[in-house]
Amino acid sequence: MTSSYETPPDDQTEALNEGSGDAGCGGTIVSGNTRNWIEQISLYQFRNYSSLKLDLSPRPVVLVGSNGAGKTNLLEAVSLLSPGQGLRRAVTADLASFSGNGDWAVSAKVHGAMGEAQIGTGVTGAALSETVRRKIRLDGETLSSSTPLGQSIQILWLTPAMDGLFTGAASERRRFLDRLMLVFNPETRKQWNHFERAMRQRNKLLETHETSDYMFVGLEIQMAEYGVALAASRLEAIERLRGVIREHRDEQTAFPFATLALDGILEKALETKAAVDVEDEYRIILRENRMQDRAAKRTLEGPHRTDFVVGHGPKEMPAKLCSTGEQKALLTGLILAHARLVHDKAGGYAPLLLLDEIAAHFDQERRHALFEEILKLNCQAWMTGTDHSSFEFFGKNAQIFTVDGAEIVA
Repeated sequence: MTSSYETPPDDQTEALNEGSGDAGCGGTIVSGNTRNWIEQISLYQFRNYSSLKLDLSPRPVVLVGSNGAGKTNLLEAVSLLSPGQGLRRAVTADLASFSGNGDWAVSAKVHGAMGEAQIGTGVTGAALSETVRRKIRLDGETLSSSTPLGQSIQILWLTPAMDGLFTGAASERRRFLDRLMLVFNPETRKQWNHFERAMRQRNKLLETHETSDYMFVGLEIQMAEYGVALAASRLEAIERLRGVIREHRDEQTAFPFATLALDGILEKALETKAAVDVEDEYRIILRENRMQDRAAKRTLEGPHRTDFVVGHGPKEMPAKLCSTGEQKALLTGLILAHARLVHDKAGGYAPLLLLDEIAAHFDQERRHALFEEILKLNCQAWMTGTDHSSFEFFGKNAQIFTVDGAEIVA
């Protein structure tokens, strides 16, 4: 059984990687030099797909079908081509088809700022392994980390599960913000991983009731260094987003502009103090809080407690107090602002957008405003819905597919 995920491990699906990746639906192909887009994607034993090959042009992609047809599963497969756990944050073993042996694969030919690349991810030998971990391959080379994927293709997503972002836990808003940051600063993932690793080791040390200072000092130095670096990256990202929101706030009235802030001990300190001074202060806080943290069985202060605070700009109201429709429009506007930031400030490369059931809660005016912005960004947005008529605005400017029981028809 092969370990290369560019070729699914089965003769029946070997053809998934044949061909040159044509334009699929026909029409004029826009140059792929100024956007992130997928030319071909292949699935093997992934969710409800036993096998699938889809050839695409850089135009927006619309997937229409009934609930449960597999539209979101395909978006999830695309999301796994970027760093992290994908749009559902699913356990690796749950991604395999029920009818298979636990193996699965997703492979794609992608285009981005670094040029053309072949990305593969999946699992082999699942039935023989006690621990199932997916592997990632980039142009035939196995990666030890998924971070380099962020340099090959930039992907953002918006799903119905995110509708409660502003009223839910702060951890979900932090995760959302950190993914926005990752699109134009892949180093933030390393900063977070280093901080989290040191924090886990310190938490374990607290559980042993160890009191010797030297056992904690090294870990707390690492937490201060990487925690402050992460907080500084967040502040930079927020300021850049504020800038693009100010620049475009009068152009897009269908989606209200957002006000953005960070509520965190390190982020607040960095607004008035140098990073080295904040590191020193945070080390002192960690040292003085050891007894308190030991009682709580976790570290109580740090960038892992920061909240991403969003407000409705025109109404001067916290997003959490807005109506469901207003929150959906705010969130969509924030995604569009970030896409503009990437497009305008990062060499004109529009990110690839995954917008699941995006048209469900918008009236025609807002739908058309969204679709117009997608075309203006020159963006390969993947959108799902249950009604073809919701996407009539695109005409021939999008490639539209019907999804029915894992069968996809142009």
